Amino acid sequence: MRGLIAQGEHQQQDFKYKVQDAVKLARSVSAFANTEGGRLLIGVRDDGHLSGVRSEEEIFMMHQAAWKYCVPAASIKFDNYRVEGRTIVIATVPASQKRPVQAIDEEGRRRAYLRIADENIVASPVHLAIWREEQSTRGASFTYGDDERRLIAALPPGEWLTLNAVTRRCRLPRPKVVVLLARLIRYGIALIEHRDQQFVFALA
Repeated sequence: MRGLIAQGEHQQQDFKYKVQDAVKLARSVSAFANTEGGRLLIGVRDDGHLSGVRSEEEIFMMHQAAWKYCVPAASIKFDNYRVEGRTIVIATVPASQKRPVQAIDEEGRRRAYLRIADENIVASPVHLAIWREEQSTRGASFTYGDDERRLIAALPPGEWLTLNAVTRRCRLPRPKVVVLLARLIRYGIALIEHRDQQFVFALA
């Protein structure tokens, strides 16, 4: 346990010193499920100090986060440990085969999250389009036509652009740009990165 805590928070690990809100916890579950999976160390403060899980209500809210406030319900495994007289729960979330796993917020809205470094980030429309194609029963295909040429021309090598900037440059409807970018990324022609608190795109 101390070895895990020493790693700190990162792409596949998050600390929660106290579970007060199943809705907020669901965002972390969604982020891990939509990325590479990960684990929540519950009862551990951000600085690595142990606070422990103190009530059955906290454990109940952990289950609620995965099974009530995530759509589809996320797969999650809970393990309890006694460390220095305190109860620490490790909630392990595997990468989902049915992305996106969406978290339901306080107003009933659904949002999908990604885990980037040690943060939970709302997924972009392009990620949602990529996942829709992954879940499609039809075989993947790529057609290189006028729209694709215009989009590729709008992405000069070495220059990273926001979705809005790409849309302005290629002068195509935004929904079409989203779908085409998703396809280009899936085929390794374009790239997506998270920089300066936003998603940006470039040619591979």
